[in-house]
Amino acid sequence: MQRCLNDLSVSSMVAGFVAVLVGFTSSVAIIFQAAQALGATAAQTSSWIWALGLGMGVTSLGLSYWTRQPILTAWSTPGAALIAATAGVSMPEAIGAFLLSSGLILLFGLTGWFERLMDRIPLAVAAALLAGVLARFGLDAVLAVKSAPTLVLLMAGAYLLGKRCWPRYAVPGVLLAGMALALGQGRVQMAAVDWAWVQPVWTAPSFSFAAVMGVAIPLFLVTMASQNLPGVAVQRAAGYRTPVSATLAVTGFTGLLLAPFGGFAFNLAAITAAICNGPEAHADPARRYTAAMSAGLVYIAVGLAGGAVVGLLVAFPRELVAAVAGLALISTIAGGLATALKEEKHRDAACLTFLVTLSGLQVAGIGSAFWGAVAGGLALSVHQLRSK
Repeated sequence: MQRCLNDLSVSSMVAGFVAVLVGFTSSVAIIFQAAQALGATAAQTSSWIWALGLGMGVTSLGLSYWTRQPILTAWSTPGAALIAATAGVSMPEAIGAFLLSSGLILLFGLTGWFERLMDRIPLAVAAALLAGVLARFGLDAVLAVKSAPTLVLLMAGAYLLGKRCWPRYAVPGVLLAGMALALGQGRVQMAAVDWAWVQPVWTAPSFSFAAVMGVAIPLFLVTMASQNLPGVAVQRAAGYRTPVSATLAVTGFTGLLLAPFGGFAFNLAAITAAICNGPEAHADPARRYTAAMSAGLVYIAVGLAGGAVVGLLVAFPRELVAAVAGLALISTIAGGLATALKEEKHRDAACLTFLVTLSGLQVAGIGSAFWGAVAGGLALSVHQLRSK
């Protein structure tokens, strides 16, 4: 523990907070929609936040401390969207589906099947996948100028000045500058904050064929293809050899424990993980694990304080969140593109992966990260056939 305290820095703590800020504000509304689609009460909806925050926090803390790598976990955002679109499934049936999906993730972790698949993806394709996933956040930061030009341009100026004068603290400077101006403009909405502690609510599971086929199997597939696949790519592109199978086993087991309380799916984070394993988190890659641990602590606070912390996170203007996310990811996007295009023999496949991933294409409910990897893999296969 003393080593963790020695490795901790202001920049890593801020990176952890920014990761949680971006993760929650970008998709917490989908969680509420998913719970409501299943007929959840207000207490059950709060229990979902409790379970998700606690699960992400404990797994992020434990895995990062164990491996000394910045391993950040997250809920499955496409999984939440899938649940939100579900009709005709009761809450107990959905809980049963969550248990089955988590069991499948645990199985793939224990058997090592998913890790063997990821080992076949070249670094160039993984880096292009990373750049494609993150580039959308850079574009969102630019587009935020249209609705909040003063705020976003001030934050961009703080970033450029910070990179020139105090590069390790550029992102904290961006966050402070944005918060100060947002407060001055009266754009921080504190009225929505509920200061009550969350009480977890147990829902006994039940199982039905409709829920298995309509929720459990699709939830497992989109979590693996749209969350864990880019999550591993982020780690590999940053130079970390994350123990993929062990991580999947931990997230799957956590899902089994917390599914009755609303923890529908846990997986490797991608976008928020890139904030924690980039150079802005810490100049030394061996110390960036403290950023993911800091995020884990904030996640636990979110889970325990529930409505209060979520209210604080969503109180920030949308443009502030978009700007701080895009600016915090610039170095990671640039590094991913540099790695992806470095070797000429992989350049076409990497470029195709980047473009398909950036497009936001969705087919059969599976996001563009999966189809980007498929496109890159096909391009590599054709290139290898041609060179024989």
